[in-house]
Amino acid sequence: MGFFDKQPAEMRARGLDPSRLPPGQYVTDRFPVLHTGSVPRIDIDEWDFTVDGLVDNPLRFTYEDVLGLETSKLVADIHCVTKWSKFDTEWEGVPVTHFLEKAGVASTATHVVVNAEHGFTANLPMADFSRPENLFAYRFGSEQLELEHGWPLRLVVPHLYFWKSVKWCRGFTLVDRDQPGFWERNGYHMYGDPFKEQRYWGD
Repeated sequence: MGFFDKQPAEMRARGLDPSRLPPGQYVTDRFPVLHTGSVPRIDIDEWDFTVDGLVDNPLRFTYEDVLGLETSKLVADIHCVTKWSKFDTEWEGVPVTHFLEKAGVASTATHVVVNAEHGFTANLPMADFSRPENLFAYRFGSEQLELEHGWPLRLVVPHLYFWKSVKWCRGFTLVDRDQPGFWERNGYHMYGDPFKEQRYWGD
């Protein structure tokens, strides 16, 4: 019996439902840190977050502005393309829908490009980005989100592989076509459904 074949029995022994685990994944209690390049240096007094593209009202926020916006909490399982999954993670931040409502979404907007430090980007269909549970998080558990995990803001889109939950977000741009982001240009799947194992091109 292989490593991944043992996962359902081990999950049942821990009182966990094996159907929560996508194929090819294993459960961990750790929170691995994975990214390309260096962890950015953040000057929070200079930091801002912008919403632009196909919107009625382009927006810009300071970090203090963000902290004053509507907040929500999310408990979700997360699934990394490198095959680890972590259950019942707790996040707090601003709902994605709050930014969309403030900006006003043009009828021609079909996709979003999420922008982050170092010029990093990721793409998402509007239907997935705008799901009500998604948020831009600044807290993890009961603590401020750690820099290595994406502070000041990390997008959390738990139904897709975790590279879509972009760290160190600086804003997003609404567009009228799908535009591959950094990882998508480098071999990762354009969508990334963990339950369909959409890890790489051709999956």
